[in-house]
Amino acid sequence: MDAAATDTMRLHAVTTHVRNILHHARDVYRDQAAPLLANGFEVRGGAHLDWRFPDGGRSIISNFSCQQNLMRILHSLSALTGDRHYRNVAAGNVEFYFRHLQSEHGLLRWGGHQFVDLRTLRAVGPSEKNHVHELKNAFPYYELMFEVDPMATRRFICGFWNAHVSGPTLEISRHGKFDKAIDPRTLWNTAQYVRPEPYCETKGLSFLSAGNDLIYAGALLARYAGNDAAWTSARRLAAQFASARNPDTGLGAYQFSQPRQVEEARSDDETRSHFGDRAQRQLGPELETSPRPAPHQRRVLEATMLLESQARSIYSCNALMQLEVAARLPARSGGLLASTIDGLLAFKRHAHVAETNTFRPMLTDGTDLTDFVLLRNGYYGSAGGRLPPYPANCLYLLSYTRAYRVTGNGAIWQAVRDLALSNGMGDWGASHGAPSVNLATTLADPLAIFAVLDIYWKTSAAAYLDLARVIGNNLCERYFFRHIDGRPAGYFIPSKDHVYVNVDTIEPYALLALQAAIEGREQAVPTFINAAGYTEGEYLLADGSSKTLQDRVLYESTLR
Repeated sequence: MDAAATDTMRLHAVTTHVRNILHHARDVYRDQAAPLLANGFEVRGGAHLDWRFPDGGRSIISNFSCQQNLMRILHSLSALTGDRHYRNVAAGNVEFYFRHLQSEHGLLRWGGHQFVDLRTLRAVGPSEKNHVHELKNAFPYYELMFEVDPMATRRFICGFWNAHVSGPTLEISRHGKFDKAIDPRTLWNTAQYVRPEPYCETKGLSFLSAGNDLIYAGALLARYAGNDAAWTSARRLAAQFASARNPDTGLGAYQFSQPRQVEEARSDDETRSHFGDRAQRQLGPELETSPRPAPHQRRVLEATMLLESQARSIYSCNALMQLEVAARLPARSGGLLASTIDGLLAFKRHAHVAETNTFRPMLTDGTDLTDFVLLRNGYYGSAGGRLPPYPANCLYLLSYTRAYRVTGNGAIWQAVRDLALSNGMGDWGASHGAPSVNLATTLADPLAIFAVLDIYWKTSAAAYLDLARVIGNNLCERYFFRHIDGRPAGYFIPSKDHVYVNVDTIEPYALLALQAAIEGREQAVPTFINAAGYTEGEYLLADGSSKTLQDRVLYESTLR
């Protein structure tokens, strides 16, 4: 099959997938259907994915914060096909949320602990957390939101910062209160700012996964609404995380503070933050250089842990977001861009193990924790568990290709070359212009497509587009199922045995980015920044017990 035919095949697969999603995920619970969509549905039968509460209640999950990749896909499909229907569906979702699901103080009914029950159109959530607002690495599609209703979008971002950021030190909390009124005297009051000392004790947890969304929101408010104070606050918040990096290695930081202990834990199994810093409690006795150090002298903190989950937020989510901000605000983001590049180079230098193409679990001072055995239960696992290395896969390659696309930095290029080679994509050369790409690769990773396209857009070298086509073909062959169990399907799913279709899956997004590159229409597809919304809380299991889990576990369900 020639290139033109496979290009058509891939676009047809995406169109089929999107049409099927819009049909099967739609509101079927009332005659006058709402424009909202279920987050997932069964491959066989089409029943909508529900959340099962410990009391036996069930609600159909329609969580708009978990549909932001889909919104970008719908926009892109309209841009590439000329069919406005897809974009209109996305706009209809935004309009409905702003009209019916925006709180008095601007927050939307979405996030980690709240969603809309598609059956009733009421906001619900896990019983223990259903009154808090939370976004972690969700990165809403603000461009569309500003286009649809700029006033409501400004209200949301102001309400978001108001609910999650407090005081002159920009102390943040991952949980925000819906009923917190906005005080215009304190919101964006940049004159009162006081930079906190790294690792200061605070009541809230300064998770970067929560900070990422706040930084992004503030930057986009500056970009689309001209709010300079929001940009100043966003830049300062980003700098607080950067200031908590280890001064010798440049690694970190997932937090810029440590939780203040207000109560003594009765056992190691109690891991809530008000019992104190969870890394210090679980690993401190073995890894501290002195017994029972004072809070300001601790080297083992949640803020200094660099395991896979922290690395993902720092060197994937944060890096891609800040590189996107730098591209959108180039005249004002030089410090932010330099900090991002420095962080990526430090991570490659200290954490990457080239021989195994893995990253070491570490403390940010450089202490290697590979296969460290946990001696007690705690936040990072059960006693007897080990801290394993994790793959240096295309999730991280993408950060380096994006950094190279934005800066052309030579040291970043060497990291790109190393990681591309280790992930089976060929030797891209000492300089980007003469790549030896591996067109025989079996890689079928949507992140790889985004990464290769970054270099293609930077260089215009046809070899990268050829490689992206190969990976796109592999992706369709492996993950697009036209038929399942002898019946028509037409979805991108991990395997034919998976139970649910996730409407926010990114395979169609990557293939549309590839189509835009083929057509020379870079602006047709929004830049991918790894939006990763989720729903989390107490869930009733089949055996009658309940457990805290994220909806990603449900999407991993298989028939076998």
